[in-house]
Amino acid sequence: MPVLLGIDTGGTYTDAVVIEDGTDKVLATAKALTTRPDLSRGIAGAIDAVMVEAQVAASDVGMVSLSTTLATNALVEGQGGRVALIFIGFEEAELERDGLRDALAGDPVVRLAGGHGHAGEEIAPFDADGLRSALKGLGTDITGYAVAARFATRNPAHELAALELIRATTGKPVTCSHELSSGLGGPKRALTAVLNARLIGMIDGLITACETHLDAHGIAARLMVVRGDGALVSADLAREKPIETILSGPAASIAGAAWLTGVDTALVSDIGGTTTDVCLLRDGRPAIDPEGARVGPFRTMVEAVAMRTTGLGGDSEVHVEEGLNRGLRLGPRRVMPVSLLAVDQPELVHKALDRALASAVPVPGGGQFVVPLWTEMPEGLDDREAAVAGRLMSGPVAFSDAVQTRVEGPALNRLVARGFVMLSAVTPSDASHVLNSASAWDADAARKAVELMARRRTGGGDRLAPDAEALAQMIVDQLTAQTMTCLLEAAFAEDGRDWGDVKASALARHPLTHAGLEHHRSVVATQLSLAVPIVGLGASAATYYGAVGARLNAEMLLPAHGGVANAIGAVVGQVSMTTNGTITSAGSDTFIVHLAEGPQRFSDLEQALQALRASLQAQSAARAAATGVEAPRMTETLDIKEAEVEGQKTFFEAQMSVTAQGRPRIAH
Repeated sequence: MPVLLGIDTGGTYTDAVVIEDGTDKVLATAKALTTRPDLSRGIAGAIDAVMVEAQVAASDVGMVSLSTTLATNALVEGQGGRVALIFIGFEEAELERDGLRDALAGDPVVRLAGGHGHAGEEIAPFDADGLRSALKGLGTDITGYAVAARFATRNPAHELAALELIRATTGKPVTCSHELSSGLGGPKRALTAVLNARLIGMIDGLITACETHLDAHGIAARLMVVRGDGALVSADLAREKPIETILSGPAASIAGAAWLTGVDTALVSDIGGTTTDVCLLRDGRPAIDPEGARVGPFRTMVEAVAMRTTGLGGDSEVHVEEGLNRGLRLGPRRVMPVSLLAVDQPELVHKALDRALASAVPVPGGGQFVVPLWTEMPEGLDDREAAVAGRLMSGPVAFSDAVQTRVEGPALNRLVARGFVMLSAVTPSDASHVLNSASAWDADAARKAVELMARRRTGGGDRLAPDAEALAQMIVDQLTAQTMTCLLEAAFAEDGRDWGDVKASALARHPLTHAGLEHHRSVVATQLSLAVPIVGLGASAATYYGAVGARLNAEMLLPAHGGVANAIGAVVGQVSMTTNGTITSAGSDTFIVHLAEGPQRFSDLEQALQALRASLQAQSAARAAATGVEAPRMTETLDIKEAEVEGQKTFFEAQMSVTAQGRPRIAH
């Protein structure tokens, strides 16, 4: 009987699972540290370990499926490649809409004449000469291009012309906005295209690393990738549209939670190294976000599960807030736990920590380290970035050795944002080692780093904490508090009650909410609890989530294999390929069908609908077949917008979606 191999690459761990097809029996699970920049070592470690434990041969593997949080983590942390946006037919002011300017983060924009009108008619010729000239002036550090043209979803001709010219001139990857969404919001489509272009190199590297090791293992099975809505797509499609893999890991975890627990309704909370992802499972299925996936500060046009993603995980950076009391805050940036770095660099870490602990004067950046993530010096660095990077050529160093002047601090932050280096500092994982609730890494290094942070002074001159154990407990308590807030926000948002003008985020933090959780009883008696169970997933869920369930007065379910739920969810999903199309009106008895090859006119609405239906069915079936679905189930949704004017119905627009679904063919 063939087996299914599921792989999930997260910020800290790469998980693998082998499930027997037909019986759904979990034969083996395994974990390996995610290795950057060479992801292949972590993937190889997880695959090798799970294949040995399951005692199956390469020829037994019928399908391999991959989920990942790398794209989600990159957007939450503001990382990714440097891109250029080709903005066709838009005004300068439109860069300020939908967070597009923030998403660009200083990357170049080329505004060109061109674009189309609402009905797909050309409003200005495409400025090919202007694009050729602009491409010559862009730097060599551009890793990909995003192309967005006005009303490209009604006529993609100018985006396609830009695509051909850029590829012929640069050879770099190009993302066209009309390929990612059929929506009309130009700046929001542009934002989605920018984020997609930024992620292409990262996801391509991940898929290549996985394919390379599967080939070396002799595993010839089809490789699938989990999309953000939980559906499976081919590896080739994921390479072209990596933006669709945002929330891939969380979507897989929801499928895994339902499969592992059998519950129909629950709040699912998945804690990883970088993020905590919360979703409501209702009637055994997660809801799809109608406004498009939100990751960090960005609202995209990508269809994905209605997931709330917060930069909070076991490897979140611990910040000491300003003020007299100087409380703690975790995230959103992920750092490498000091206890983990000490496993690979024991001499560096212990020597630096001992020196800082012995000093009567606080050492700048004491207890922190800088870890390079490149194999050779990156290109396109300014002088200060190059100076910091030059000190990392031999490997990780103490923070004070990497940053030697105050003005070099921002340069280091830019290197971190571009994914060239990573900081190592105190995290909840280190706190867990101090409290003996974790033991995988170097507990002695964790204790030293946490003790060093405990010596920091509050605004009143007191120590932040009396000792390492006290500060470690403060860190874990802060993780509990922030996790509670994530879950309460999701609960209030999904409750269905009209809370007036009060937002779910405010309700989650309201004093009455917390009084109710504490069962406050005086002149006023309060009581509050969650009415649905919580499913806790992730490698560290068992460590942290018992306290979370108790504080929320809720049933906490921690299923067996919950630490590899993402990998399980990766292989229990289905392929789902949806293609969207639109028909607009150009006056009485004139219907314009907006097809991939360009707009076509019809004098009869039924003929227009038939033409659109045939095109969408062919596209969806072809995309499903490319992923191994031989006889997909076809479903259709149709929304015709009409208005009654003087007793006569007037057609405005029709929107049609055709979906092809099915399980990919399992090799025998």
